[in-house]
Amino acid sequence: MEEKNECYHVPVLLRPSVDGLAVHPEGVYADVTFGGGGHSLEILRRLGPGGKLYGFDQDADAERNSIADPRFVFVRSNFRYLANFLRYYGESGVNGILADLGVSSHHFDDETRGFSFRFDGALDMRMNTRAGKTAAEIVNTYPEEQLADVLYLYGELRNARKIASVLVKARAEKPVQTIGDFLEIVRPFTSRDKEKKFLAQVFQALRIEVNNELQALKEMLRQALAVLKPGGRLSVITYHSLEDRLVKNFLKTGNFEGKAEQDFFGNVQSPFRLVNNKVIVPSADEVAANPRSRSAKLRIAEKI
Repeated sequence: MEEKNECYHVPVLLRPSVDGLAVHPEGVYADVTFGGGGHSLEILRRLGPGGKLYGFDQDADAERNSIADPRFVFVRSNFRYLANFLRYYGESGVNGILADLGVSSHHFDDETRGFSFRFDGALDMRMNTRAGKTAAEIVNTYPEEQLADVLYLYGELRNARKIASVLVKARAEKPVQTIGDFLEIVRPFTSRDKEKKFLAQVFQALRIEVNNELQALKEMLRQALAVLKPGGRLSVITYHSLEDRLVKNFLKTGNFEGKAEQDFFGNVQSPFRLVNNKVIVPSADEVAANPRSRSAKLRIAEKI
């Protein structure tokens, strides 16, 4: 089994997330956010010769990290197509699914991808560079109201309407093509001491819209429920409140609104049993070694 360079991406909550899968040596598993392969390598270490692991990632950069192991299959696809590809490979179900949501450290550190405000370059933000609108196209073409909704709903920015208005006026004079162009327009909306948090929220909003992240997450979770065998585990790491709320509600109630259905005796009906009632967070040592893990939350559930 080939070891990978973790410079691409340091896996967050590695042991707890894979422990949560309760890996059966001959089981079938899916790592739906393959990235640098750190979580997948740990799953493979626990699999026997008859086990199988499918690694999903839509990014060409992640495909270069594919693991040379007969038990491993790399799938170049968004995890929203989980069920389709498992069917294609002849799998009737899986014993566990792991998802490490959010953006890898590799993407934040690659100045050509447009995910970080630390660099200047094309305002892109696409996980799959083969398809979809770039962040620049969204900023330059969305109507003002739609742009404001993106900033408010996905960035949770109270002054979203003012920012959208200024962006629309600025793009009328000159298209917003680069990160530098974009920062010049939005920076005046915050003070220097709050700049990093503000820009993180703005970039998060655009990234979620570009990649349709929340809808893709909903589709993956529904399919995870469909393909998991009874007793199968779902281990999900989230990084911001929007995705965490969806995951939390779905694992508790089987729907994204968190509306619990009860039986005649008042017992909550859910397709899952929570393995960890209390959310798992990184240790102080892990946060010190990998600051990206600071906001991570791990939730694990078992299909009933």
